[in-house]
Amino acid sequence: MNIRSLAAALAASVTLSFGAAQATDLEVTHWWTSGGEAAAVAELAKAFNATGNKWVDGAIAGSGGTARPIMVSRITGGDPMGATQFNHGRQAEELVQSGLMQNLDEVAAKGKWKEIIRPASLLASCTIDGHIYCAPVNIHSWQWLWLSNDAFKKAGVDVPKNWDEFVKAAPALEKAGIIPLAVGGQPWQAAGAFDVLMVAIAGKDTFHKVFKDKDAKVAAGPEIAKVFKAADDARRMSKGSNVQDWNQATNLVITGKAGGQIMGDWAQGEFAVAGKVAGKDYTCLPGLGVNPIISTGGDAFYFPKLKDADKSKAQAALAETLLAPATQVAFNLKKGSLPVRGDVDLAAANDCMKKGLDILAKGNVIESTDQLLSADSQKQKEDLFSQFFADPSITPEAAQKKFAEIISKAD
Repeated sequence: MNIRSLAAALAASVTLSFGAAQATDLEVTHWWTSGGEAAAVAELAKAFNATGNKWVDGAIAGSGGTARPIMVSRITGGDPMGATQFNHGRQAEELVQSGLMQNLDEVAAKGKWKEIIRPASLLASCTIDGHIYCAPVNIHSWQWLWLSNDAFKKAGVDVPKNWDEFVKAAPALEKAGIIPLAVGGQPWQAAGAFDVLMVAIAGKDTFHKVFKDKDAKVAAGPEIAKVFKAADDARRMSKGSNVQDWNQATNLVITGKAGGQIMGDWAQGEFAVAGKVAGKDYTCLPGLGVNPIISTGGDAFYFPKLKDADKSKAQAALAETLLAPATQVAFNLKKGSLPVRGDVDLAAANDCMKKGLDILAKGNVIESTDQLLSADSQKQKEDLFSQFFADPSITPEAAQKKFAEIISKAD
């Protein structure tokens, strides 16, 4: 069955499943506001509307760092939305523990989520005290270097095959008036780039020792010192980016004003909206071309407890719809992410998505730092790397010392 006919079949089946229920408006909050993200979220809305209910879009501009406090404040303040996006991991942990979130055990059992969601760590991140509290919708991996083929052609050098070649090509890019590395000013971008460098340069085991085992000795050691040296290179190469949002940085690569960007696979949505073709207009290097590993973070939807019975039914309908095969295909093709279902057909995937699917199939994956660190520890890490990238006077040695202190107290 092709994607189009699968979508039609799903729409019919979902309408039959929920058509008898009273149609209900359900506000859904999220921070997907870039061009590629908006195209992807429209697929979720279309699928939910096919149930006879209505998706009321509650987009909040400014990325997760801006949106999450607003979302949390509404829920704790007694003005909950029908559903809200968070990342896989511990961002909603306190809300769940406070009894403010609806569990999805019944929907998950009906949809056999434990059988279809892969890797299992995604559903584990949704599970607290034996109950499932979120519906994962995608696998987003941070471990990518996106390169503008036109930028390297203009600079007269070959498109790099790995991080070291990229660093060596930086002077030629600068000579051609091109920023080597685009990094936006939002703190999470600098912190994410460092995490990617850690996996590529220090390896999977060291990444886990630092972020899973919270081993401050390793964080202060020679392997992480190499990562800070690479971060210093990245800081120097990113001078002149002068943009704030991640998609603005991606646009520098799309337009050939920057040679590359370390960013998650959601960047693919921006390339797609711009009409750029993977392998032709741009090159993607998973694991920075050094260590082909992807993280299995991503996005999930949580459902605050509501007093309205009809809205509660609509919540269940939305949770079921998010995991439906056609929804998974349509959404993830637009988002640039990988589906959480292991049983859907992604024949339409581009070259970069196929690389990600191959890595996932081989099991060469790590958990995201959102899954391994509390929101507070994440914030401390983001603040450190935001300062490091913004202030060249902070030495790699001083930054590593502060990083080890954060890890020593991390939870």
